Amino acid sequence: MSGIILSSSVRQNLLSLQSTADLLSTTQNRLATGKKVNTALDNPTNFFTAQSLDNRASDINNLLDGIGNGVQVLQAANTGITSLQKLVDTAKSIANQVLQSPTGYTTRSTVSSAAAIGGTAANLVDGTTIKSGDTLSIAASAGQPAFTFTFGANTSLAQLNTSLSASNLTASLDSSNKLVITTTNDAASSTIGAVTYTAGGGTVTFGAATAPVADAASQSARAALVTQYNNTISQITTTAQDSSFNGINLLSGDSLKLTFNETGKSTLSITGVKFDAAGLGLKSLAAGTDFLDNNSANNVIASLNSASSSLRSEASTLGSNLSIVQIRQDFSKNLINVLQTGSSNLTLADTNEEAANSQALSTRQSIAVSALALANQSQQSVLQLLR
Repeated sequence: MSGIILSSSVRQNLLSLQSTADLLSTTQNRLATGKKVNTALDNPTNFFTAQSLDNRASDINNLLDGIGNGVQVLQAANTGITSLQKLVDTAKSIANQVLQSPTGYTTRSTVSSAAAIGGTAANLVDGTTIKSGDTLSIAASAGQPAFTFTFGANTSLAQLNTSLSASNLTASLDSSNKLVITTTNDAASSTIGAVTYTAGGGTVTFGAATAPVADAASQSARAALVTQYNNTISQITTTAQDSSFNGINLLSGDSLKLTFNETGKSTLSITGVKFDAAGLGLKSLAAGTDFLDNNSANNVIASLNSASSSLRSEASTLGSNLSIVQIRQDFSKNLINVLQTGSSNLTLADTNEEAANSQALSTRQSIAVSALALANQSQQSVLQLLR
């Protein structure tokens, strides 16, 4: 082809046509790909900057799956706590039924003075059988603390009862004016400990305390409540064990660590808790031992109240962590959008502009072909002469 000689006008038109074809090819490629920068040769700075932005967006997008799983782990734990709270409330309702049940004993423990005292309900101290400075002591027994009381110059029965109430005991004067001490309904299952009277000059003595007599029907009903309570407690343990997602259970002591950025420097670690029955400070009861009286029920209710407080505290902690994770999840999604938009701004073509360029280049190409044809007319004239 090097032997072919073209006139300057033809060569100029050919070069213009080739240039137009190159531009048209570039424009068509941009329309086909939607990008004005497809390779590093198009614009090295924009190409590599956009690639860096896309890579970071891709890395953060890969972390979104882990964040999403973390949200579900927290949701599973929160669902478990909600159910545990309902079970604790159910157990508390069962314990409250004990308080509303008839006393479990037909006769409570009682101890009385061997002889009548000389005082009255208004003033037990008569100066003979009971004198100022005399001391009444009751030894501790199962369910009852030790008790000590010192008589004053004018001690009334009401004052003695005020002191006895803390030990779930009450005092009265019987028809023979003997001083009688009896357990209250709260401590109906307890037997009063040994009573010691230290006289500063008085002569009061006490015999041995009688044991309480259980009511069979009432205790049978209370035993049934123990069974109901134990069933509820077992469900607390199994519910806590079932509150897992993807093998992670924050209510069984597992921990959760979430990574929020591509460098691994932005993280959140959530430590789980042990919220089975034992972890909440709850235990199964024994029929014939527990729920015998109000004190027993109140002790159980106190444990349930403590468990309820622990659940509410953990629910608050989980709610706070869940809020943080969801905020970071939304942040990551928005950041990915920002990165991808930035990348697009560097590489995407304006399809309207490229379409207009394509039309203009097609027109220019047609004109260039016509100009090339005109440039060849002089050579065709020579050919006519030769004919």
